Amino acid sequence: MDQPKIERLLRLMKLLTGNVNYTVEQLAEKLDTSYRSIYRYIDTFKEAGFVVHKLEGGVYKLGKESRHFKDISQLIHFTDEEAHIFNQLIDALDDSNALKHNLRRKLSSVYDCTSLANSTVRGKNATNINTLIEAIGNQQQVILHDYSSSNTGIVSDRVVEPFSFTTNYVQIWCYEPVSRINKLFNTSRIGSVEVTEQSWQHTDEHNAGYIDIFRTRSFERTQVTMRLTLRAYNLLTEEYPLAERDLSREDENHWILRTEVCSMAGIGRFVLGLWEDVEIIDSPELSDYLSKKIEKMYNKIPL
Repeated sequence: MDQPKIERLLRLMKLLTGNVNYTVEQLAEKLDTSYRSIYRYIDTFKEAGFVVHKLEGGVYKLGKESRHFKDISQLIHFTDEEAHIFNQLIDALDDSNALKHNLRRKLSSVYDCTSLANSTVRGKNATNINTLIEAIGNQQQVILHDYSSSNTGIVSDRVVEPFSFTTNYVQIWCYEPVSRINKLFNTSRIGSVEVTEQSWQHTDEHNAGYIDIFRTRSFERTQVTMRLTLRAYNLLTEEYPLAERDLSREDENHWILRTEVCSMAGIGRFVLGLWEDVEIIDSPELSDYLSKKIEKMYNKIPL
């Protein structure tokens, strides 16, 4: 089977397992192929052991009782940090190497995402996250049923416009029309997700905030600069690979990190653990944070 057919099969698999129902005619239009090809692909799924249901209105779906459904419902998507690592690996290939172009083309044709990584969702959250991804793709409002808020201690239904996930789908950014605020919802606290027929009404208000190299999030950022020894450089890039984009080499044994952070907590933990290998440069907010942190630590030490 040639590459275009494989790509269409994978895309068809996604459509048949999503929360939106499609007829054969609609599937053929989305995949830019013939009705006959859609029927042939469906037969291929059956021969491979998938359960295929024909529903009212000529709609086809892959059955969840299939022994393969659990595997394909474990979503593979990509985070910025993992994308950075993956892109480095691809960039390392010579420009004349056909694999370099093909890897990017194949992955982008299979996954509806803008970055490349490998973050798999398993367990009870898979269905909810699958539904949310579908809603984001179709720009639809959803109801987060039985959402348990850690801030209020209240379990309630929340009508939101979901638009962006955090790393590993732990949380999702949503705009909540009733409060007119962009909020982070923990996916593990969602009972179930219902996709409504209402399209997004507040797209211009969507704001996912920022995620810094230390994986902290905020709507505001603060510039920091540090000089790192070789040891600190190695540990930083090993634990936080995305930091490499903000590093420049000063000399054989020192690197300069110039970056923006969303919180002093993440970078503060790193500095306190390597205080002998890090020099703060013209970063008053970070210096103030560390001074207060060290004072609190000192006061807890029994004399």
